[in-house]
Amino acid sequence: MTFSIVARSADGKALGVAVASKFLGVGAAVPAASAEVGAVATQSYANLAYKPQALAMLGTGTAAAETVKALIAGDAGAVDQRQVGVVAPSGDGATFTGTACHPWAGGVAGDGYAIQGNMLAGPQVVADMESTWLAGAGEDRLAYRLLAALRAGDLAGGDRRGRQSAALLVAAKGMGYGGTSDVWVDLRVDDHPDPVAEMARLLAMHSLYFERPDPATLIPLEAEAAAEVRALLTAKGFEAADLDEALASWAGVENLEERIVAGAVDPLVLEHLRAK
Repeated sequence: MTFSIVARSADGKALGVAVASKFLGVGAAVPAASAEVGAVATQSYANLAYKPQALAMLGTGTAAAETVKALIAGDAGAVDQRQVGVVAPSGDGATFTGTACHPWAGGVAGDGYAIQGNMLAGPQVVADMESTWLAGAGEDRLAYRLLAALRAGDLAGGDRRGRQSAALLVAAKGMGYGGTSDVWVDLRVDDHPDPVAEMARLLAMHSLYFERPDPATLIPLEAEAAAEVRALLTAKGFEAADLDEALASWAGVENLEERIVAGAVDPLVLEHLRAK
């Protein structure tokens, strides 16, 4: 009923899950992740208890494969209908598909990833997700790499019943809003005719509003740049003796506060300021 990828970033600092399904609000059921601990996807008559159980075991240093074995061994329910994928902060990912999962069902796992699906259009869904994941090694942002793999599965046929929802969850230490949370990305499309495409739109918005600026691209608030920013802010009613203060005030109204750096302006912020 669902296809997903559970994986970690190349540097091991981020862990996450991307999932899609012909199921209402799949993000409420399938994914879980914890920074520096691991990530898990539970699906196909999902046992939601797998999520805290898996993270608890991973938190003690248990490997992904051993975590999956323990989840299955401790499940008193219909294990033959379960499907689960797990990734730890290091080592190979692990996946399990019960023999009674609706066909086509199966999964693959390797260094830092586990991909699985059931009630799929065919094995090409998982195969295309894996090849896309492996080809994306140059993408540093885990959310974008996960979404690319999910999109590949979607284009390969995905859930054979159709499309309805998708979710993307990424955790990394201190990468959440304001640096006070480890939840880097938590996006859900609960009911949509093309949820994976909609997820891509939301992720682009998330990057604008919540990613921190690349220091290499910052423009010093000096000379012409400072004059332009001051004039634009004044025209919008954000006049202040301190330019940094005025820019930060405007950015807070526009939900761009994560991109503010004293003494400089992010090109994306400047573009937004000009457009507004």
